[in-house]
Order: sequence, then structure tokens, then C-alpha cells
Amino acid sequence: MARVSGLLVLAGTPIGHLGDAPPRLADELAVADVVAAEDTRRLRRLTAALGVTPSGRVVSYHEHNEAARTPELLAALRAGSRVLLLTDAGMPAVSDPGYRLVRAAVDAGVRVTAVPGPSAVLTAVAVSGLPTDRFAFEGFLPRRAGERSARLRAVADDPRTLVFFEAPHRLARTLAAMADVLGPDRPAAVCRELTKTYEEVRRGPLEELARWAAEGVRGEVTVVVAGRTTRSADAPADPAALAARVAEREAAGEARKAAIVGVAAAAGVPRRAVYDAVVAARHLGT
Repeated sequence: MARVSGLLVLAGTPIGHLGDAPPRLADELAVADVVAAEDTRRLRRLTAALGVTPSGRVVSYHEHNEAARTPELLAALRAGSRVLLLTDAGMPAVSDPGYRLVRAAVDAGVRVTAVPGPSAVLTAVAVSGLPTDRFAFEGFLPRRAGERSARLRAVADDPRTLVFFEAPHRLARTLAAMADVLGPDRPAAVCRELTKTYEEVRRGPLEELARWAAEGVRGEVTVVVAGRTTRSADAPADPAALAARVAEREAAGEARKAAIVGVAAAAGVPRRAVYDAVVAARHLGT
């Protein structure tokens, strides 16, 4: 397929702190022929913070008009335009509008590139304290209880760390459903208002987090849940090694309770086994 001269640029935008905007973003805003933004009002606040004025045409591109707007933007790309696509926060096409346009551009032979930027998914995984070597992004769970439980059952045996988005008013119900399907002791982290003034990362077993969330939670929420771990019967966990891992995490500044949860997840053993190992180690040291 012959390549078209236009260029589609996907740009990551801050998920909270405006200072996290990638330096290239201002340059792209200044040179794009068309700027397609999920919310043009938020775009104005962002451009004001960056001290830049878009030189090209600004249009909206959101979940309610992307089907109708995509052919228009594709026509501009075919005509040789440089189209910059932004969403309210994070990377376009990742649980935000963008995939439809990217797919259309690729099929039409249009070059697609990106200005890498902040991502709630990667930020939450990094600060969760859960394994980061393999993870899966599940986006928003279904709102209906039956469909939500079915989706959770489908990922219950996944060994990878799981990442979800959730609305604050549904968080308690979602965590309770996770505890019911995935197990009350499954380690997790609720990452709230990442990079913002009131950022909070709450770590603990799902059952405990569900009780905490029942009191009410505000702000943007990302939930990170440990994958299912198994340990063969012929390779039991060494209590001394478990206690030593907890001690290492505590020495690095982690609270004991969170350290126990994290070590249990990584070792594939019950939280109680790690707790007992820590207690036994303390008695041996006295």
C-alpha cells in the first residue's frame, strides 16, 4: 500500500500535574494543521499552562462524535495534514477515544506516531508494590453485577498483575466483587488522584480495601490487583526467607503490613504464612 503524506500524532497529556506534560507537546501543538481534542475547554487550559497557541484548526473528538468525526480527520490526513490527537488525560486510544482513528489511518496507509507521555496504567503499576514483570490492563469493568462477576471470573486465574479503571462511586462495589471472586486475601492497591495534590495509594488485601472504600472515595481511581500465584507442594516457602524479605521491604521504608502482603503475593503463599514467619523470626531474635 502506498504511504499517504499526512501524519497522525498521538500525544500523551498529564494525568494530574501539568508539569508532567512532555516537552514535545508544545511543539506539536504549535505546528499541527488539525488538533483533535477530547475536550476543547481542557485543551485551552493545557495550552495556557504550556504557553502555546495552536496554529491549526481545533476540533472536538470524543466518544459521542468519534464515529462521525473519524472520516473527516482521515480526509485531512489523506490530503497531507498533520493531525494531533489528544485526550483529557493520558494516552489516546488507551481506554480513551483514538483507536477508531488509528485503525482507519493504518488501513489508509497514513503514518502514525506518538509523543509519549503520562499514563495512569503504568504509573499505578509502578507505585502499587505488586509484581511489574507481567501485567494486563482490563480497563473498566461492566456496571451490572452479573456481567462484572463474569469478567472477574474470566481473569481469576491469570498470573499477571491486573489493572482496572473505576469510577469512585462504584469503587466499593467493585472491590467487594473482586474480593468475592478473586479471594478476600488477594493483594491489591487503590491508586487515587495520581500525581495530583491529594494523591493516595492504599495497599492491602481486597476485603480490607473494600471496607475502606465503603466510607466513600473521591477522585480518579486506578486499581491494581495481584495475579493468581501458585506454589507446588514440593517447594514450600522457607519461613526464614519470607521473614527476611519482609525485613528488606521494611528497611526500604515500607510498612510492615504492606510488606507482608507484598511478600505473600510474590511468594504465592497465604498472608498468614508470612505473618507467622515474621512473628517466629522476632521470637528467635529475642
